[in-house]
Amino acid sequence: MFIGSGTLINVVAVLIGSTIGVFIAHRLNEKIREVVTDGLGLATGMIAVLTTAAITNPLLTQTLGSGRPVLIVLASVVVGGMLGTAMRIEERLEAFGDRLKAKFSGEDGSRFTEGFVAASLLFCVGAMSVLGPITDGLGGGNEILVLKSTLDFFASIAFASVFGWGVAASALTILLFQGSLTLLGYALGNFMSEVQVLMLTATGGLLLLAISLRLLNLKQIPVGNMLPALIIAPLLTAVFS
Repeated sequence: MFIGSGTLINVVAVLIGSTIGVFIAHRLNEKIREVVTDGLGLATGMIAVLTTAAITNPLLTQTLGSGRPVLIVLASVVVGGMLGTAMRIEERLEAFGDRLKAKFSGEDGSRFTEGFVAASLLFCVGAMSVLGPITDGLGGGNEILVLKSTLDFFASIAFASVFGWGVAASALTILLFQGSLTLLGYALGNFMSEVQVLMLTATGGLLLLAISLRLLNLKQIPVGNMLPALIIAPLLTAVFS
């Protein structure tokens, strides 16, 4: 397969899964949708816990020292959240989602935006989202992204049955995010160390946990404003390693 095929497979998987989810949505009454949403929230929370567990990797303690990995994640989320709030990332994401929503007649705006933001973060945060396109860009094959595509396919069916076409719109985020990493991997080689990837994964896990809390209606955290943390974490790791 050619370089970049993994991301294209991922995009197609999400589009097909979302379409299936949208067309079975009418078969689901409100109570069933609530149960599905709660299930998605719990499953996202489980993924968040497993993802954040990267912070316990012994390599981090060996490279950064005891206690520093947690402090780096904390600093990344706090500083990243402050920067994101100043940049109004959450508001801009919602505005972008609303513009896309206008192309789909009869689609509920808030539900479209919620699905777009939640699915974009879920599909683009995690070790496979980083390692997969980098490996693909280096010519190491697309196996990681094929596995991720399979998982995203079933997740998109569940999400789209609740949130509608907003989930399908997240395919654009996947294309831009993973496509950019594939190009960087191709042009620059392995630009992030294993330690940096681990810290990025752990930080992303916290953002997934925030998504879980939103899906469960426990706390409406502005996750979009915290996205800069995914850039700050690897940078701080490079400074302290």
